Amino acid sequence: MGKTENKVNPIRITDADSGEVYVLEFSRESVRFAESRGLKISELTDFPQTNILFLWFCAFRKNHREVARNQTDKLLESLGGLKVTEIERLIQLYNQPTESLIISEGNDRKKRPTDGGNVNSCNYTDGFL
Repeated sequence: MGKTENKVNPIRITDADSGEVYVLEFSRESVRFAESRGLKISELTDFPQTNILFLWFCAFRKNHREVARNQTDKLLESLGGLKVTEIERLIQLYNQPTESLIISEGNDRKKRPTDGGNVNSCNYTDGFL
């Protein structure tokens, strides 16, 4: 995925009580945070009461790290929940940082100064060169 190709815009919400605007999106760090705490996006609907609330909370991490879990839960409750399209968009936002690591077949690899962009072969004990 290129930098602007298929870019999903962040979700912007405003807290009706405080007027604070929250920008929800994910970075590689916030995805690692979620994964390290057991979130498996493939199991999102298997355990919706746990996973959807946690995905919602993690969406705050990139831009609003100081917001506590109980605040995000209350905000979601005040919104009356999420529509299916909003959950789908959260999933797209969650997947976006990972997709940026994958080069599609039609795109060229960025050239590295040392090897002209070629990835040298390696075995699992050597790692990448």
